[in-house]
Amino acid sequence: MATMADVARSAGVSVATVSHVLNGTRPVLPHTRQAVLDAVEELGYTTNTLARSLVTARTRSIGLAVSAISNPYFTEILQGVEAAALDAGYSLLIADPHDDPEHERKVVRLLHERRVDGMIVAPSADPRGLLDYLGRHDVPAVFLDRLVNAPGEDGGRLFDQVCADNAEPTSRLVTHLAGLGHRRIGLVAGRPGLSTTSERITGYRSGLAFAGLAYDERLLVHGDSESAGAEQATEALLSLGVPPTALVTGNNAMTIGVLRALSAHGLSVPDDIALCCFDDFPWADLFSPRLTAIAQPAKDIGARAVRVLLERLAEPHRPVRTVRLPCTFVHRTSCGCPSPSEEGTPS
Repeated sequence: MATMADVARSAGVSVATVSHVLNGTRPVLPHTRQAVLDAVEELGYTTNTLARSLVTARTRSIGLAVSAISNPYFTEILQGVEAAALDAGYSLLIADPHDDPEHERKVVRLLHERRVDGMIVAPSADPRGLLDYLGRHDVPAVFLDRLVNAPGEDGGRLFDQVCADNAEPTSRLVTHLAGLGHRRIGLVAGRPGLSTTSERITGYRSGLAFAGLAYDERLLVHGDSESAGAEQATEALLSLGVPPTALVTGNNAMTIGVLRALSAHGLSVPDDIALCCFDDFPWADLFSPRLTAIAQPAKDIGARAVRVLLERLAEPHRPVRTVRLPCTFVHRTSCGCPSPSEEGTPS
């Protein structure tokens, strides 16, 4: 097996220079760097990650805790995290907390025991145990998608956070439907306790106010961020004496449940009821009708979370920040428009 000394001899440089090239610890002239990389390739040299971690106290690994199995939106975020981590020379350890606070704390502890350099976490609706663990063990972490412990709240430790804008895009869906003549617009919201849920409710209510429509609490139901919950919530809306003529769904999993409930009642979208969705689908253009949706920059959120974490690792005492990325309004036909634009415009 080739050693670092073998690579140095082949490239005609010192062992220290090889180390700087492989670990990125000091700038190296481009032709020298290329000579080292060519020698690495020719000799089949691989770094001893374990030995390096004993010296540097870093494993060049990131822990990722997101519910990617139960939530397809997080699958795209995972792709963004993985690509950015790999590009930076970091490996990724993944755990699924299943949106359960107790399981969340358990998987975060297991990732920490694997000595990851830092973590990226999509918190549950009750992140108290998570915050307590990360704070007590001084774990560098970035929260993505869902905000917790915003600056000034609770007096606890603050964390970097990366998410999409939620309120304004939801308001835009509501005002779009109101502009089409709808006066009873329902919202199938996500799980209570999540910042994404509360912010989208805020956007829903502001959209109604902007359109001059009164808020009716009976038109706001919670689908628990899941398909089955959304199906039950839609049943409740349809059972009202005066049901809504249009619906906004709070995420892509709930959109499936809403469509299932509407189909069971023999209702056609958009002829009988209009529909707009928060979260776009890769296959949304194949639905009949094609779904008008808010598209989140999921891969960009994942990649940005990696960059923010690496900046935190490089500068542990830098100011905490929250990064919000803009969404895109994708105008199709489920809203009832006869000939919508094919191109998304920033929200």
